Amino acid sequence: MEQNPIQIYMQRMGEAILSIAGGLNPAQADAFLKDLLEKRRIYVAGAGRSGLIARAFGMRLMHLGFDAYVVGETITPSFHESDLLVVFSGSGETQSVVSIARAAKEIGGKVCLVTSMPDSRMHRLADTVVQLGDLSDHYERDQASFEVRQLTGKYRSVSSAFAPLGTMFETLALVFSDAVISSLMDMRSEEIPKIRERLTNLE
Repeated sequence: MEQNPIQIYMQRMGEAILSIAGGLNPAQADAFLKDLLEKRRIYVAGAGRSGLIARAFGMRLMHLGFDAYVVGETITPSFHESDLLVVFSGSGETQSVVSIARAAKEIGGKVCLVTSMPDSRMHRLADTVVQLGDLSDHYERDQASFEVRQLTGKYRSVSSAFAPLGTMFETLALVFSDAVISSLMDMRSEEIPKIRERLTNLE
């Protein structure tokens, strides 16, 4: 039976995820887990759809009992030098998120970057970097900031159809962050009933 285009693209995305997971730097992953376990409070940040991934990660951390917050929310407390900022940014150049990371560093906190760009302003700011593949060719071909690309409708991905509009990084970041949560569950011996107690019950 001939495959549907949706099946073909799902398989391509799955293959890309497997390939990049296989090439993930173990030292970077270990350092990221160590940072999460050591810091008093964890703040997450990202712009656009990367911001949605950050929010999902923050929620999962809360479900595991971590003191986690989303930067920009009205109830997010002040950041201190004992805290950790986790930033999701494919390009590492998004001005609004660079400013957040710079502020965290000036306060004396630690910054961890999850990215697909091997060199960027945020990469140079971060204490810990997790590299998810290498989309530098894509980002270097479009030097406009994330904000400008969004306003002009030029936020494109590696190809016009396969994982469009930066989707490949966001897909990788979501899979990576959920794998981190699974790892933390194992390391902390978290039980599902205990996690369920932390789920929202007002909806």
